[in-house]
Amino acid sequence: MILKGRNVVWICRSCFCVLIVGFILVRTVNAGAPQRLRVSDNGRYLLTDKGEPFFYLGDTAWELFHRLNREEAELYLTDRAKKGFTVIQAVVLAELDGLHTPNAYGHVPLLNNDPTRPAVVEGPDNDYWDHVDWIIQRAEGLGLFIGMLPTWGDKWNKKWGVGPEIFTPENARVYGRWLGQRYRDRPIIWILGGDRNPENERHLAIVRGLAAGLAEGDGGAHLMTYHPMGGSNSAQWLHRDDWLAFNMFQSGHSAFNLPNYKTTLALRDLVPTKPVLDGEPRYEDHPVNWKQGEQWFDDWDVRQAAYWSMLSGACGHTYGNHNIWQMYEPPRKPISFARTPWKEALHHPGSAQMGLMRAILTQRPWYKLVPDQSLIQGNELEGADHRRAARSIDDTFALVYLPTGGSLTVHWDVARREEVQVWWFDPRTGSVQDGGRKKPSESFAIRAPGSGRGQDWLLILDKISAGLAPPRIGP
Repeated sequence: MILKGRNVVWICRSCFCVLIVGFILVRTVNAGAPQRLRVSDNGRYLLTDKGEPFFYLGDTAWELFHRLNREEAELYLTDRAKKGFTVIQAVVLAELDGLHTPNAYGHVPLLNNDPTRPAVVEGPDNDYWDHVDWIIQRAEGLGLFIGMLPTWGDKWNKKWGVGPEIFTPENARVYGRWLGQRYRDRPIIWILGGDRNPENERHLAIVRGLAAGLAEGDGGAHLMTYHPMGGSNSAQWLHRDDWLAFNMFQSGHSAFNLPNYKTTLALRDLVPTKPVLDGEPRYEDHPVNWKQGEQWFDDWDVRQAAYWSMLSGACGHTYGNHNIWQMYEPPRKPISFARTPWKEALHHPGSAQMGLMRAILTQRPWYKLVPDQSLIQGNELEGADHRRAARSIDDTFALVYLPTGGSLTVHWDVARREEVQVWWFDPRTGSVQDGGRKKPSESFAIRAPGSGRGQDWLLILDKISAGLAPPRIGP
């Protein structure tokens, strides 16, 4: 791609995408993983141990430890690092019969399903936990954190699935302490829950016992959050718990779920202030409403959920692919109509587009954004067409996401006094179009380069006197 004046000249779209991936690879793999994360002083986002803002870009690889061998794990982790992901969400005691079905090397995690008795054999490469160690160390070498779920929720609140329920408040604390000690020096984010909600005091005692054990084991080194069921959020039960560093919610895989930006906004306003993110939105290549043969979520659905939440004040976002979380590959039985082998699904476009989102929201920093719909008052639209707007806290730039393109009128106080530079960012390819300058005006009308489903655009407005570099992705 060559930028020429106000127009974009395409040389080769596929070549450009390769260049983007290579660019992200250099920035990610060479970075090295910070060992600790903490919450910013204003409670809005995460920081590395060096005090640098940390963009949480997660991928749901729930069955990573349980189903993949090391060669496969290497393939998966390298792909995600190249694409700009920063966190891999994976489960130790996995959902798909993780207690009884052995991993790729014939090992199970516990003795007699007892959380106080991990099946550890002296020496390297002899047990389930050695394989977990290897994956975590390889992820660290690629600059990735592991968002580790100590257990899937069916082990403490079966409700559905295989189970069995094996946790009590007491043994959860013992197990958490052992797990925390083992991984205290690794790049870990603890994610409790596992697609289950606490439904009674005993469930809450198990969750809190596990959290207490983890903190005892790792000395408070790692952040903790909670992954609930679809349509739920961690704040419903745990917001005031000190161990809950940031809120996580699951917007889920139904066309009828509450739009995720509404949950992001609601959790952002809670006291005390804590960062928030969507930890399981609609998966790419997932049947809408779990109905086979009707409609499948695609990369547009993925992008819409991501930009909706990020421009509403999220500290990051999680991507998911329906085939990858379960590492589906024939002759394995597909879960919920999975239809694409996971190695092929690695190349679905939504995952690379999440890396592009991280790249552009690093150039126009997400951690400076304040949601502000007054920028497009009267142009918000409803349903799938709904637009989200945000501005930087210092008013040097503003962003508007248009999921179906089209025209709008911008009302920005800065634009009343100063010239503004307009850019159009294509979230599908990472290309940038120069939209020209706007003279000072009470408001101005503008039209995206395209419209309709699949023609989503990110409008970038820069205050010219701020001297911001032009947005640009790739070499």
